[in-house]
Amino acid sequence: MVTLAPPAFANKAVNFEFTDISGKVLRLSDFSGKWVLVSFWAPWCPQCIAEIPTLNELNASGDVTVIAVGLDYGADASVVKTFAEKHKFSVTGLVAGGARRDANSPFRQVGPVDFFPTSYMYAPNGDIVMFIPGMVKPAKLKAFIKGWESKKPK
Repeated sequence: MVTLAPPAFANKAVNFEFTDISGKVLRLSDFSGKWVLVSFWAPWCPQCIAEIPTLNELNASGDVTVIAVGLDYGADASVVKTFAEKHKFSVTGLVAGGARRDANSPFRQVGPVDFFPTSYMYAPNGDIVMFIPGMVKPAKLKAFIKGWESKKPK
């Protein structure tokens, strides 16, 4: 299911700041002018594993920049890197996000994560325009982008 962002999140561009597993800082403003998909996942989640090829494909297409944030993996953050290597995760940013209960968890900069996977789409202007509970469907995502771009002022 793909839905527009809930009114509470619509048009609230927050310049998130995450640090990926290699130590690189990722800010929303670094991707100005691009579509950004922030995908929250957990290593114990079967749907998250099934979604990896889709996220890799979207990121490789150049149409969408994917930042994947691993949550709820326990005390050892190296689980995120090991998981990514094992499952051939290949996205722009891979973040060890801690636990959903952690006050400093990256999801608190984006929006609620009640289950996995959960994704948020940022438009090129930095606004959250889509909330995706469950797995990302590339055809629906691409149709949304095409529709959004056809409606923006020229």
